[in-house]
Amino acid sequence: MTTILFAAGRRLWAEYEVPLRTALDATGLDYHLTCEAAPETVDYVIYAPGSRLQDFTPYTRLKAVLNLWAGVEKITGNPTLTVPLARMVDAEGLTQGMVEYVTGHVLRHHLGMDAYITNTAREWRPVVPPLAGERPVTILGLGTLGLACAEALRALGFPVTGWSRSVKTIPGITTLHGPDGLAGALRSAEILVLLLPDTAATNDLLDAKTLAQLPRGAVIVNPGRGPLIDDAALIDALDSGQIAHATLDVFRTEPLPAEHPFWAHPKVTVTPHIASETRVPSASRVIAENIRRGEAGEPLLHLVDRDAGY
Repeated sequence: MTTILFAAGRRLWAEYEVPLRTALDATGLDYHLTCEAAPETVDYVIYAPGSRLQDFTPYTRLKAVLNLWAGVEKITGNPTLTVPLARMVDAEGLTQGMVEYVTGHVLRHHLGMDAYITNTAREWRPVVPPLAGERPVTILGLGTLGLACAEALRALGFPVTGWSRSVKTIPGITTLHGPDGLAGALRSAEILVLLLPDTAATNDLLDAKTLAQLPRGAVIVNPGRGPLIDDAALIDALDSGQIAHATLDVFRTEPLPAEHPFWAHPKVTVTPHIASETRVPSASRVIAENIRRGEAGEPLLHLVDRDAGY
């Protein structure tokens, strides 16, 4: 029998227990799913950031840790975790949710919708935006989420440039990579979307220097990770007009403290980390499939590169 420990907290256990059992039943596995188990009996751990489980040393039979979220920055550096770690990649939930958030806010800024939504003076102010083909969009990060958003925006007619830290070739999308490619990716971005992981290499990637490389009046949409942006540098860029608006879904501290200047800034939209939420039924199927693979001796999906951090 395969023992699966749900180590993501009691609140999530109440949400996930039934969907996980349904998904695991469909695999035909002989399994025991529990939120309490002797460490030496556990084959798989279902994990979430903030779990009380931090020391994996006693889990001598452990085969893999399966993270419920896409972000793994809080666990990749754990020296006691020596087995494979898989992150959540869920095309039904996470990916589609991110595509809808990104395309929605890109279109909002492209069309200038805020001017009409906030037009309490009842002024007739027709401003015709350019067509999508005349509005360059850059996406920093071409992983699963970044690629899906890039393809959706390209399908709407936007010229899309994607930047990643390694070489990638994507039909119909201009791809740049590495430090030399970053400046070029920023230089053309009238709308910039951030979908990079949180690693030492991406911390404060958007600082005073890189913000200055964007076209004046560019818009930033960040549903990726809060530490990608130097908050103080962004506020300076907004105040100077270098950046016209920033729509931010993720922050260094969450919930965003009430006293943070982003809340009151007229050129900042704060959304409460809603861009890409894990959907319980589809995430349960992803977890179950990876456990089935592990028991069948097949390669696990969505394995984390521990050196790269994602």
